[in-house]
Amino acid sequence: MSDAILDVPATHDAIDGVPAPSANPALFGHAAIRAFLAQAYQSGQMHHALLLEGPQGVGKATLAFHLAGHMLKYPAEREAPLTLAEPDYGVAPYRQIASGTHLAMLHISRPVDAKTGKFKTGITVDEVRRVTHFLNRTSHDGSWRIVIVDPADDMNRNAANALLKTLEEPPQRTLFILISHSSGRLLPTIRSRCQSIRFDSLERQDLLSALAAINLDTEQSAETDSLIAHADGSVRKAALLLAFGGLEISETVDAVLSKPTFDVPKAHALATALSGRDAEIQYDLFLEDLLARIAGKARLSAEQGDVMQANRWSNLWNDMQSEARDAAAFNLDRKQTVLIFLERMHRTLG
Repeated sequence: MSDAILDVPATHDAIDGVPAPSANPALFGHAAIRAFLAQAYQSGQMHHALLLEGPQGVGKATLAFHLAGHMLKYPAEREAPLTLAEPDYGVAPYRQIASGTHLAMLHISRPVDAKTGKFKTGITVDEVRRVTHFLNRTSHDGSWRIVIVDPADDMNRNAANALLKTLEEPPQRTLFILISHSSGRLLPTIRSRCQSIRFDSLERQDLLSALAAINLDTEQSAETDSLIAHADGSVRKAALLLAFGGLEISETVDAVLSKPTFDVPKAHALATALSGRDAEIQYDLFLEDLLARIAGKARLSAEQGDVMQANRWSNLWNDMQSEARDAAAFNLDRKQTVLIFLERMHRTLG
């Protein structure tokens, strides 16, 4: 069923034509994780808080909603199958989950700013307080109550501290599912109270199958190879690359960073294109692409045992992530941000 038929609530990271995680029946890859969670639930060994961490767009949120549907469909754990149920959005509980109306599930994400009509840049303490109100209500049938925080990285300090208090003394038959694209931004005390489940990037065939499932089928070609190379195993990133010229952006970044000297004209041309009034999505794609490159460099350096270089890349990632959030919060000049980031990345590579 389409999002329109289900009346799925809008989210800050929605992509036109791509099903929201709460209404997406298709999930590719992560077979071991799905089996582990189904077995943990059926055996009564489910941890009270799960931290689903890994790259953005690989299926963490979709799996979270699939798990929620499975648990609410089979409230008696021992009667649940050892494979997660296939969602059917024409019936309960999946229809209510998708529309955000199920009484036993709460989805916390970035709220809309009432003054501007736009989504806020983070999850506020007021949103987390909804968790307390939700849990204070008596379960209508004694079934599980499920809270999904998506992504937990977006919580500000006050919001994180408020959630921590609930995680420290969780009510019975309550499951918290925290989704994280960058778990280093979470409070260590929150991490320590969760069972961490690591998601890897999707393999090539799983990625192509996922794209075909949302009608973004790609013919085998050189462009497909370029798409796979730049998507980093992320369905979300691949969809954005296809829909908003992101592939051309990534290839231009390749050209700038691969030259021994910083290509000022090409960098300025890209920065100008990304600073246009209607280029907000393309600008976000650029930031995601650059941060993914830096994260990849940090991982590679760590795997090679080069601790100093790994720390260097990690610090650059943290700095750019923070500066990008500040630029968005204070509406700073996007062109200047692009130029600064490109030059800094080029200098670090050199």
